[in-house]
Amino acid sequence: MGAGRSQEAEFTLLDDVPAGEWRLVADGIIVFPVDVTFELIHRQAAGGDVPIATWQHHFDPLPVGYEAQAYEVTADGPAIDQQPGDELVFRYTGTNTEATQTMAYIPNGDGAEANGRIPFIVLPR
Repeated sequence: MGAGRSQEAEFTLLDDVPAGEWRLVADGIIVFPVDVTFELIHRQAAGGDVPIATWQHHFDPLPVGYEAQAYEVTADGPAIDQQPGDELVFRYTGTNTEATQTMAYIPNGDGAEANGRIPFIVLPR
C-alpha cells in the first residue's frame, strides 16, 4: 500500500477469545521506505470497532533483491465476547513513504520462496 492507504482482511469470529497475548507475524516485501501501522480490531456486528492491539514499524528496502523482511510482534489484548456476525479485522496502513500509487509494504504471500513467512495471527488460548 502507498502513503496513507490501508488494507484490511476480515475473518468471521466463531467463538469467544480470552484476554491474553496476541501474536502477529507480518513478514513483507519492502519496495520503498515506509512506516507501517498494523492493527487488530474486533468489528462488532451490532456496530463499532474495538481495538485489540496496534503496532508501528519503519521498514527500509533491502539493498538488492525482493526478499521478505521478518516482522513479528506480540501484545496483550482484551477478551472478545463473540456475537453472531462479529469479525476479527487485520488492518495495515503505510505512511511517510514516497510511494503514492505503488505498494511500499507488500505482505509476503510467497512464504519461504521469498525467504520469509506468510503472514498470520495467533490468538490467545
